[in-house]
Amino acid sequence: MDNSSGVGVLDKAALVLSALESGPATLAGLVAATGLARPTAHRLAVALEHHRMVARDMQGRFILGPRLAELAAAAGEDRLLATAGPVLTHLRDVTGESAQLYRRQGDMRICVAAAERLSGLRDTVPVGSTLTMKAGSSAQILMAWEEPERLHRGLQGARFTATALSGVRRRGWAQSIGEREPGVASVSAPVRGPSNRVVAAVSVSGPIERLTRHPGRMHAQAIIDAAGRLSEALRRTGG
Repeated sequence: MDNSSGVGVLDKAALVLSALESGPATLAGLVAATGLARPTAHRLAVALEHHRMVARDMQGRFILGPRLAELAAAAGEDRLLATAGPVLTHLRDVTGESAQLYRRQGDMRICVAAAERLSGLRDTVPVGSTLTMKAGSSAQILMAWEEPERLHRGLQGARFTATALSGVRRRGWAQSIGEREPGVASVSAPVRGPSNRVVAAVSVSGPIERLTRHPGRMHAQAIIDAAGRLSEALRRTGG
């Protein structure tokens, strides 16, 4: 084998996974693609299936398994967080407001990164805070591009409407004025992964007195730019 690491069983397992990258394969197909002996190919594919790195399709053919997608998502999250710090700091400096990054987690959203204002009233959302998906501009962003059924479910009891989310999709940003918390306004934009799926929301928030009742007019462009930088970083690293 050209790409030998010196650990034979791992090299052979990597051959199996690489063969499945181009699509489903029967055992005979795996043997042909890898050059492995039939019993070896079978033993490795079944062992990888046990670890969910390989699975079977409806025809019983071997395919790449769900564990690989989980690992890829975790790697993508690490890259997102690694890039988020400087981008949020720049956004805070440009807008003069606290900046946050949110990801959806089930029926809630979690603040995974933040850059606080350096002085004056701090509208703090600590990293790790879990907030509702029923109100707030970042909730609108994380909901707006969902599949219709999940969107319909998520709108039940929400402070925003399907019409509002239609406007969010058209504009590419969302705003909220006292929606989640009285006296607080926010503006958010989507961060997209390589497949163009929305994976996070970038947000700035502050008191309505500073952000006014039209916060998007003031800050939408800066937030769209920040979200674009994060999306570009995820595309560059393939996560």
